Amino acid sequence: MNPNDTPRGAVDPALTVAGPIGELRDVILDGVWGGAMRFVAEVSGIDALGFAFMQRAYLAAICIALIGPLVGTFLVHREMAMIGDTLAHSAFAGVAAGLFANAVFAVTLPPLLVALVVASLAALLVQMLIDYAGAYRDTSLAIVLTGSFAIGSVLITATDGGISVGINAYLFGSLATVSRTNAALLLGMTIVVGAAIALAYRPLLYVTFDEIGARAAGLDVARYNRLLAVLTAVVVVGAMQIMGVILVAAMLVIPVATTTAVSGFKRSAAAAVAVGQFATITGVTLSYVYDVAAGGTIVLVAISAYLAAAVANRIRRRPVDARRTRSEGARSAPISNGDDGE
Repeated sequence: MNPNDTPRGAVDPALTVAGPIGELRDVILDGVWGGAMRFVAEVSGIDALGFAFMQRAYLAAICIALIGPLVGTFLVHREMAMIGDTLAHSAFAGVAAGLFANAVFAVTLPPLLVALVVASLAALLVQMLIDYAGAYRDTSLAIVLTGSFAIGSVLITATDGGISVGINAYLFGSLATVSRTNAALLLGMTIVVGAAIALAYRPLLYVTFDEIGARAAGLDVARYNRLLAVLTAVVVVGAMQIMGVILVAAMLVIPVATTTAVSGFKRSAAAAVAVGQFATITGVTLSYVYDVAAGGTIVLVAISAYLAAAVANRIRRRPVDARRTRSEGARSAPISNGDDGE
């Protein structure tokens, strides 16, 4: 696929941005980021860094690897890791709705913007089902996941498959479909998510580890739960450009799972971000070199890092476990009173 092509049935969001916003986008992406990447390309001799579509792909990968593990750390400790998969399917319904509207009503709705709105509403719906409908978390997630996917599939078939080509890029992810506007949108999402977590860090941490205590302390627990749900939706929609709907939850979970041995919440989150950066940058590079799916490659690299960390932790714990076993054996051994021979 040509990096400058737009999937059939989709409207290139780059066409909808003009004026000062468009100029600011061009300065940041082409001037600042593009200039830095071209310099690195000249110094390192890596020609791929000089291509505009690869520059956008790397920018998207870095942003995803920053906000994904950052939000995922809260989700994993809340045992809500699968909310990412649920909201990914909700975003799929949003993309389908945007492409459907563009194809049927001849409007110009950016599919990612529609996906962001739909995924955010789905996140609030999940939280409402948990808080007010008395539904278990896994039940509410399953309801929203299956319902969203059903809506998306109906919208796709309603146009006799006319938008199915356009939606494939969102299902499986692609390096070539990260447009300048989408990259700028993801950069903006990253700033918003990072700022929101920085401002609400302490209350979010309190609610994550002691929700009852947070309520007793007077915190609006429902508000912070909704905030985290919406932030998750933002991450999912941003990651969908490269990871695709099918694999988007990986960046919320796998880097965090890789760093479970790291003590301290902040250190664990920072380590998860580092693992995410390694997985996304390496995955994007391998995807370009070998012409394979970016999302799948990133996930495989992340899983490899998880397995390596698991083996390293096992090897590191082996001497400790051996000492503990010897200590327990010594405590449980019978004490001789010196009369055994009598």
